[in-house]
Amino acid sequence: MKTPLQITFRGFEHSEALETHIREKSDKLETFFEPIMSCRVVVELPHQHKNQGKLFNVRLDIGVPGSEIVVNRDEHEDVYVALRDAFDAAKRQLEDYGRRLRRETKAHPQEYTGLVARLVPEERYGFIRRADGNELYFSFDNLVNTTFDQIKTGDEVKFIEELAAEGPQAKRVSVGQHHIPL
Repeated sequence: MKTPLQITFRGFEHSEALETHIREKSDKLETFFEPIMSCRVVVELPHQHKNQGKLFNVRLDIGVPGSEIVVNRDEHEDVYVALRDAFDAAKRQLEDYGRRLRRETKAHPQEYTGLVARLVPEERYGFIRRADGNELYFSFDNLVNTTFDQIKTGDEVKFIEELAAEGPQAKRVSVGQHHIPL
């Protein structure tokens, strides 16, 4: 960080443990985006009505080249949870900002097409035959916009392939008219 971290507590007593926690969280931010120019953290316990209890607010102002990232997390009764939520949101925003600077886009998994080869409705799973002849397991929980009552052997499906502990499996399986390469 180019300028020292600024930490402000409002409405409650300063805590060394809390300050150390904030410093550790802010140090980790540079693993998601570098260089961070500045970081200001405000932890506030605003005056509350007697019926509502104590709710903490956290605000992060993070200076990055060409911009500033601002995170506001309001009203949580546990200051550590409020800080966790704020720093998690900051992490996501820093990663997105870094991708935009690098002109990257999020990669979407490749979709494949195939035919339903076998179904085991009582066990709620089946197999899809890919164009190359190999079969992939799929669970009925991975069906999209259809139910296991509506799917049958021979249906054309579109899916993505993910590696599971047992090997490759079909996920996000959708039924419909899809072009199947021969």
